[in-house]
Amino acid sequence: MPPPNQPPSPSASPADPGTLRSYAVLLRRMTGEFNRLIHAFAHDQGLHPTDVQALISILDEGPDNGGEPMTPGRLRARLNLTSGAMTACLDRLERAGHIRRTRDAQDRRVVHLHYAPEGKRVAREFFQPLATVTATAMTPFSDAERRAIGGFLSSLNEELVGIRDQRP
Repeated sequence: MPPPNQPPSPSASPADPGTLRSYAVLLRRMTGEFNRLIHAFAHDQGLHPTDVQALISILDEGPDNGGEPMTPGRLRARLNLTSGAMTACLDRLERAGHIRRTRDAQDRRVVHLHYAPEGKRVAREFFQPLATVTATAMTPFSDAERRAIGGFLSSLNEELVGIRDQRP
């Protein structure tokens, strides 16, 4: 058992691998580690963890990944924030150089959010160790196993969005 106030070893496995309980334990541990990284990045950048979630949404759902440019309204709905909290978040991100806001060429009322090049550079530098360990962790798996793992994670993410969307 780990000492108090220390997370369990990430390599520790639940007793019955392959069970729903074992997956739940492993996913909680992984989520905890991701959250600690997000909080560290937020702290280093003088941001709130919610600001980092906004950056992730702008990056993951934007043109770099085949989506439409993010708008403040879509981001507000995605993060379940009030309009005032969304404005404060975007102001912090823009002041810190992580995003830029542009007006749509056809409809000037529409604002698009873009991850700024300097913001991408800073995030890439901070999260490079995560990319490295992810690549290392994937090494022993075949292409078919990687596709299965990717399918599982994709399906789980879709189900989680469904749960989130059902909440009042």
